[in-house]
Amino acid sequence: MNKKIDTNFFENVILFNCLTDENYLSTVVQYMKPDIFNNRDIKNIIGIITDFFEERSQPPTLTEVKSYLTTEELKDSFKKLVEAFKVIDKPGDKKELMDNTEQFIRERTVFNTMLAVTDICSRNDAIDTGQILDMFEGACSVSLANEKGHEYYSEIDKHCNDLQNVDKTISTGWSWLDKKLGGGFLEDGRSLYVFAGETNVGKSIFLQNVAQNIANQNKSVLIISLEMSEKAYCKRISANISQIPFNDLPNNTDSLKAIVQGKKMKLPSSRILVKEFPPNTMTSSQLTAFVKKIEQTGYQFDAIVIDYLNLVQGKGDNGYERIKHVAESIRAMSYFFECPIITATQLNRSGFDTENPGMDSISESIGTAATADVIMGLWQLDEDRELNVIKMCMMKNRYGPNFGAVSMAIDYPTLTLSEDNTLNADDDVVNTSEALRTFSDEITEEEAKSR
Repeated sequence: MNKKIDTNFFENVILFNCLTDENYLSTVVQYMKPDIFNNRDIKNIIGIITDFFEERSQPPTLTEVKSYLTTEELKDSFKKLVEAFKVIDKPGDKKELMDNTEQFIRERTVFNTMLAVTDICSRNDAIDTGQILDMFEGACSVSLANEKGHEYYSEIDKHCNDLQNVDKTISTGWSWLDKKLGGGFLEDGRSLYVFAGETNVGKSIFLQNVAQNIANQNKSVLIISLEMSEKAYCKRISANISQIPFNDLPNNTDSLKAIVQGKKMKLPSSRILVKEFPPNTMTSSQLTAFVKKIEQTGYQFDAIVIDYLNLVQGKGDNGYERIKHVAESIRAMSYFFECPIITATQLNRSGFDTENPGMDSISESIGTAATADVIMGLWQLDEDRELNVIKMCMMKNRYGPNFGAVSMAIDYPTLTLSEDNTLNADDDVVNTSEALRTFSDEITEEEAKSR
């Protein structure tokens, strides 16, 4: 619980340190706005200090401040503040100073946000609750964390120890993808994994199978559906778990119950929570608030699946800005909840019926490609549909090779995806096959020219 501080006196402490401590000013300068101060004299002077710092990258001296006191009011304000500095001990405890400053900024920012929200609500009949939540999220998330980071040369021993500690991962359930990702999804999060595919190629099927594969490891998964109802999603999961054909489930509920109960006995910590929201009604802040609320009831999720990225509401004047904001915000959730987040996105028309689609075919915004840590492309050619095959390729990969493709067998009655070694060659063979096709095309072109 935060200690109560005399905020009116502490305003003088903040201004004093802004003038005398360059490191302090560089940490707090983005929050030093006149509206967070009650003291009229500080309101008058703080802008001179911050403007000087942003231009010169250092605090102004007292003499330099005096040169900007162009009115009697400014001169009088500064004289009063200098007089108030005489009762401030220096230097003081740095951690205590930073903790109190963070508390002060957060409290004043929240208060100002409340005033702004009151004004918005009084002037508008239609209230954007997502916007209001974002305003309060921003106010409450003020942080003055100033850890220096990792100093490479002097901390090489720590780095070498880190290299020897293998990152914990959660298997995707498919050996080809695990190999590409260095074991699977990173257990401690800080990563956004995206399946990118054209309409109706099976993105939701991949997400549902991934969720089930993770749950099969005695882990807890949250599925947030922005496209499909909870009932429809659970029906898919039931078909996958029981291997009872999708359309036969209503007539086999006793068998389904027995299978699920048996599975739960073997995997007591396994959980799959499915929550639906209407498309384009939830911001990342609202999704974060929802997950926090669920965790307060005792859930602790090992992975979060969002179906799908483009249906999250975001900020921006165009598709690029909106989706980039959404991708960045969803990736930030993986830091907050310390678990991987797996989602999907659309390919644009250039990626339809295309073998090995590239990142330039990702729909709406290249911002997704820039933000995601891993992107897996999904596609089907006409012959693949006839063979019940969906192809998956590696489009982007921060944790391993970003090339190669694999054929996944899909059992449509149960919506189950599996690796079938009879369908796949290894990456070298796949790449060789592609090279041979290219070489053959070139020969054909040469023959046509010679004619």
